[in-house]
Amino acid sequence: MRSRFLLFALLLTMGCGANARQSTLERLYTKAEFDIPMRDGVRLHTVVYSPRDRSEDYPFLLRRTPYGCGPYGDEYAPSAGPGGSERFLEAGYHFVCQDVRGRFLSEGTFLNMTPHRPVKNAPEDVDESSDTYDTVEWLLANVDGHNGRVGLHGISYPGFYAAASVIDTHPAIRATSPQAPIGDWFIGDDFHHNGAFFLQDAYGFFGGFEGMAPNPAPTRGERLNGYDDQEDAYRFFLDLGPVSTIPEKRFARPIAFWDSMFAHPDYDEFWQRRNIIPNLRNVSASVLTVAGLYDAEDPYGPIEIYRSIERQNPDTENRLVLGPWFHGGWERSTGDRLGNVSFGQETATWYRENVDLPFFESRLKDKGDDGLPEVLAFASGSNAWHRFDAWPPDEAVPVDLYLGEGGSVRFERPSGEGADSYVSDPATPVPYTQERRIERTREYMVEDQRFVEGRPDVLVYTSEPLSEDYTIAGPLSVELFVSTTGTDADFVVKLLDVYPEDEPEWQPAEEKYLPTPMAGYRMMVRGEVFRGRYRNDFEFPEPFIPGEVSRVAFETPHVFHTFKAGHRIAIHVQSSWFPLVDRNPQKFVENIYRAPASDFVSATHTVHRSEAWPSRITVGRIR
Repeated sequence: MRSRFLLFALLLTMGCGANARQSTLERLYTKAEFDIPMRDGVRLHTVVYSPRDRSEDYPFLLRRTPYGCGPYGDEYAPSAGPGGSERFLEAGYHFVCQDVRGRFLSEGTFLNMTPHRPVKNAPEDVDESSDTYDTVEWLLANVDGHNGRVGLHGISYPGFYAAASVIDTHPAIRATSPQAPIGDWFIGDDFHHNGAFFLQDAYGFFGGFEGMAPNPAPTRGERLNGYDDQEDAYRFFLDLGPVSTIPEKRFARPIAFWDSMFAHPDYDEFWQRRNIIPNLRNVSASVLTVAGLYDAEDPYGPIEIYRSIERQNPDTENRLVLGPWFHGGWERSTGDRLGNVSFGQETATWYRENVDLPFFESRLKDKGDDGLPEVLAFASGSNAWHRFDAWPPDEAVPVDLYLGEGGSVRFERPSGEGADSYVSDPATPVPYTQERRIERTREYMVEDQRFVEGRPDVLVYTSEPLSEDYTIAGPLSVELFVSTTGTDADFVVKLLDVYPEDEPEWQPAEEKYLPTPMAGYRMMVRGEVFRGRYRNDFEFPEPFIPGEVSRVAFETPHVFHTFKAGHRIAIHVQSSWFPLVDRNPQKFVENIYRAPASDFVSATHTVHRSEAWPSRITVGRIR
């Protein structure tokens, strides 16, 4: 079928000189727009690009999005399908893009992270799975030339819809690929990690996302906040003061979800209902979840969505791809590097040539076996692809990395007493990056951490050089035993790969990149924050009792990395990460987002590393 489709494209191009200036999408596809009725009467605006060639029947490839399906009307989009790549256009699909409820040209009320309704007894009982079901039913009945099969795809927020849409899967949906899907906005994605507020991302996103005029509207509208041409993010957010003052200082009008976040500072029903992960039941479509191991936005949702589907749908074909990518980097880059760190090959180019199209072709067109394993994962450091039967891999054995005396990382449990203290001052928080550009960098995920190691409010622990390669896979399990002179605190833990002092500079393959000095580079492999008030329960925060030792335990997003022989392993512990994360006042208040400037106080935090209180990180080691 594909060869006939390409022949049709060639003849169409040769037959009309004007078409040579058209995009591939316009040459090969017709465009139609529909307002598809849902069971409650709300109509969702839907754009369909169908193949001009009618010698075959084609499957649907559907993307549901809050970001718009424009351009609307007669004008064509630059491309369609995953990544906007011509490889899908040439293969032949009905490409469908739908504005979700309340966004752009769709009717209804938009809800961020739409809560799932497990019981649907009335027409008004709608959610993303019911809207998708109704959309598929309509497409099958009203669009000609299809083969009765549907696939779903999407990156980030559209990835959430690709996952939520296959709960109680419509029988025609044979495949879905949630890519960097949002899973839980309080525990680990985008705007909160372990209850800590990701200030820089939330400010940047919602100021634009919620600026639309009442729908239907074909454009995003005006931005509701700004930066006043400020280029230094650290200074800009520090000068704003407590987050409680931001709306009055910076918002042109109220931002609804910002207000909702601040009205629900803890993991209450508001957030729990927006966690899609526990609801992924009755999934019958084949699933291919794609995740970036250096994704700064959504490192939590993809793997937890994969694990939830695996657990609750044991008979479903469920697969996972893990690459060394930033957010969407598998479609938006060559994947050969991130910042100063080289991956030795074009991992994203390889993915595009070998993974996503074969997956959909196999399930929507019976084009043979795609050859994909249960888990396809790339290890940074050793820079190699691996195939596993499960994630985390069964081969990964728990190993403890202990904080030791004299700033050491030890592989054996400490004996005797030991502790390290530092003063955390909210007036001078630890920066998350040495770059000061106003929008959050993605390169911070692998940035050299030497820029903070001279600070007195950052504890540094480093191992001896490794005698052999040391590969870790899965989450990092952090267990800190801490005490404080305050009543609240954040704890940031970073795991670093320390390069040897004789490491050669990286010689890039392309002239546009400059050689990078890597001697002594301290690459962040993973960093994560935990808001201490939630150490016992995310729903019910508790103050620290000054001077009393408390256990703070949490899991970080997953890693897959090889520390090469001769490298060293380092661990940082600190209590701020600004302006990525908002400042903890360090005085316990009922609603941390309402804390006035007077509540922000310095506090001394102590990390214990004794036989009784052995602070450590547990990793899964593969030998």
